[in-house]
Amino acid sequence: MLGKNVKIEIFGTLVEKRLYSGFAAGKNTGDFRQIYVISNRKLEGIVECTVIAIALSENHTQTRLVAAPVSEIFYEPEIRARLSTTSVQFDKMICMYEKSCGAVVYHRTRFGVVRVLLVKNHNGRCWTFPKGHVEQNETEQQTAVREIKEETGLDVKIEPNFRQTSIYRPFGKIKKKVVFFLARAGKSAVNMQQSEIDHYLWVTIDEAMHLCKHENDTKILREVKQRLDR
Repeated sequence: MLGKNVKIEIFGTLVEKRLYSGFAAGKNTGDFRQIYVISNRKLEGIVECTVIAIALSENHTQTRLVAAPVSEIFYEPEIRARLSTTSVQFDKMICMYEKSCGAVVYHRTRFGVVRVLLVKNHNGRCWTFPKGHVEQNETEQQTAVREIKEETGLDVKIEPNFRQTSIYRPFGKIKKKVVFFLARAGKSAVNMQQSEIDHYLWVTIDEAMHLCKHENDTKILREVKQRLDR
């Protein structure tokens, strides 16, 4: 159901912040109960949409599909913000689009050697960089700094003019976008968040390129090396 395109007939505006209610138009639409539609433009009539989220209330007593016009992308914080004005409180949400932000964290040893931080979290089998989901009203850089602090205890400074993106499908219809910055840590003492991170390593960039298995990560490391070698 997630990612499915469907024509939706708009029949009401729930709130001024572009949240509509509608029904699937046409035949063979039994899978589509009343559906919420969100958009950044005014909608009326029949609109071609994509199902971008499944919202579930506490104890899964109510389920509601959330759609958006084809080509409009919304992430969980924005969807939650718009649905918060309804009479039902949705505790769980499965979203088609996910967005995380993080950084390649580095520090220089007293001998001037650059080392980068790699982490391995509970759900991952590969070494990667600290990152996490964007929360409502956060900028990308704010998310990266917050997630690094929460996962590693490090206070970092984001370097200017460095932003790399990685887009992939972890499973099914879900499309994940990860934004990485370059961040400098003033110290190397890591305080791991045990609920999120299993292991960490400080390694040289060349060692990191050998340990990282995803092509997107090694591509980002090449950009980091080029930047720090200037």
